[in-house]
Amino acid sequence: MRINRRNFIRQGAAVTATGLVAGPVAAQQVITQVTPDQLTPEQDPFFEPAPIRVDRNVSSFTTHEWGGYFDTLNNGAILVDTQTRSLHYWTEARDYWIFPTSVPMSPELTRLGRTKVVRKKDGPDWRPTPNMLKRDPSLPEYVGPGPDNPLGTHALYLTWQYYRIHGTNDTRKIGRMSSNGCIGLFNEDIATLFSMAKVGTQVLLI
Repeated sequence: MRINRRNFIRQGAAVTATGLVAGPVAAQQVITQVTPDQLTPEQDPFFEPAPIRVDRNVSSFTTHEWGGYFDTLNNGAILVDTQTRSLHYWTEARDYWIFPTSVPMSPELTRLGRTKVVRKKDGPDWRPTPNMLKRDPSLPEYVGPGPDNPLGTHALYLTWQYYRIHGTNDTRKIGRMSSNGCIGLFNEDIATLFSMAKVGTQVLLI
C-alpha cells in the first residue's frame, strides 16, 4: 500500500499519525508522516511516507488498512469513518487517500453499512428529501447546479436513496456533524475523488 503523496495540508491543527491534535500551525505548511513501522508485513515494501492534509475543523485522523474492511480492491474502495469524520479511498493499485468530511447531525440521520457508487454527477442539482421538508418547510423545492447548491461541484450517488458523497460550498461544515445524512467533502477534494472513483466502487460507512 502506498499513501498518495499529494500535498494533504490545510492551515489549522496539525494531526500526528496517531490522530492526536498537535496544536495550531502558523502560515507555513505542516506535514506529518505515516512511518514504516506502522505498516503490516503484507504491505508494499517500497512504502513512501506521505503527508496528510488536515483542516482546523477536523479533530483527528487515523489510518486504516483496507484488508480489514474489504475483500478486494476491484473498482477501488471507499471507507467513511463517521467517528473521525474522514473518508479513506484506495485505488486498485493500492494508492491511499484520506479526506476530511462532514457527517450527519445525529445518529437518527446516520446510516452505516455497505453500499456502492451507482452514479456520478459533475454539477449535480438538489432537491430536499420529504423528511427534510417536514423538518424545515422553508427549504426550496429545487436548486440547480451552481454556488448555492448544497451538493457542491460533484456528487457520487449510492444505492441508498437520498444518500450521497458530495462536495459543499459551505466549507464550515467539513469536520463537523452538520449534514442531513450525506457525507460532504471540500469541493476540491470531491473533484479529486470523483476523478478516481468509478460506478461500482464499493463503499462502507462505519
